[in-house]
Amino acid sequence: MLIAPLGRGKIAAMMVARATALTCQWLMGPCKVNSVELPDGTSCSSGVFVERCKYLEESKCVGICINTCKFPTQTFFKDHMGVPLLMEPNFADYSCQFKFGVLAPPHEDDSVLKEPCLEICPNAAKRRTVTRNIDITVCPKT
Repeated sequence: MLIAPLGRGKIAAMMVARATALTCQWLMGPCKVNSVELPDGTSCSSGVFVERCKYLEESKCVGICINTCKFPTQTFFKDHMGVPLLMEPNFADYSCQFKFGVLAPPHEDDSVLKEPCLEICPNAAKRRTVTRNIDITVCPKT
């Protein structure tokens, strides 16, 4: 919290990105610090690119990714670390881009909520076998 105001938040965002890349590979998989565009139009090395998220790959579920990882992690960094974070999971290749220093949109405006269930999602498969009338393109994320 003491560092967050310095340099309009860029220093804290860069520090958190480096700490995340160093300490979280056991959970997320291989990742590296990269440059991201900030809301003011500048770029900063405050991003973390997760090449293939183990958490998403193992769960195979958009809803689990969003509700137990993306939203809680974004909230934690903003509320407890004083560093805004936008996480952008890619459900096609299981990668994820963390953008420290970029404020996430309100949940209801986040485009990730419009993502359909993954074909390999175990929850969607169970829903398909239980009822034939359910549209599995609508993922029960919320």
